[in-house]
Amino acid sequence: MKIGVFDSGVGGAHVAATIKKTLPEHDIILREDKQNVPYGTRSPQEILELILPIFQELSELCDVIVVACNTVSTTLTSELRARFKVPIIPVEPLVRLASELTETGVIAVCATPTTLASTHYKELKSLYAVNLTVLEPDCANWAFMIEHNKVEGTRIAGLVADMLSKDVDVIVLGCTHYHWIEVYINRLVSGRAKVLQPEPDIIAELIQVLEQLA
Repeated sequence: MKIGVFDSGVGGAHVAATIKKTLPEHDIILREDKQNVPYGTRSPQEILELILPIFQELSELCDVIVVACNTVSTTLTSELRARFKVPIIPVEPLVRLASELTETGVIAVCATPTTLASTHYKELKSLYAVNLTVLEPDCANWAFMIEHNKVEGTRIAGLVADMLSKDVDVIVLGCTHYHWIEVYINRLVSGRAKVLQPEPDIIAELIQVLEQLA
């Protein structure tokens, strides 16, 4: 089958590579929007106008589409599902899993401003983190840094150190761009916190959808 993967930029390439490694028998069609990346400070309506032509193409080429962009997933999944009949698998910040794993009661969600402002993200917090302290560090420029291969290690290290100083023991990577620096973040936390990203969940849901389509 043909699996579409969409992200504004290089985050989608990481997700697509993971899918291909796990499900090599399927064809992966990756689409990015390098011209307009990053999405994380744009409004949902502006993003929708940018992505509709891309999703139209993917819906005609693919059996299922993975939305490898937390910003799009948390703001526009319902709109996309209403417009396109192909199954759509969104990603989302793993607040529920973080709430299950934390022992200190303090978690951090690293995400774009648009994701953090979304109704869906607020719903996740109200469902799973009402009794937790949720830190939301300023990662607004991380996607840009990663996209342009200009990662400011000192800035990231400072944010991670600040999170750890506040007893964070679970860090959620709520943007697929950040998957490219997951190893670096794990090195910084040095076992003091778990770092979560959604690729295992994406794979599990994708396998279920593919089985239903077979």
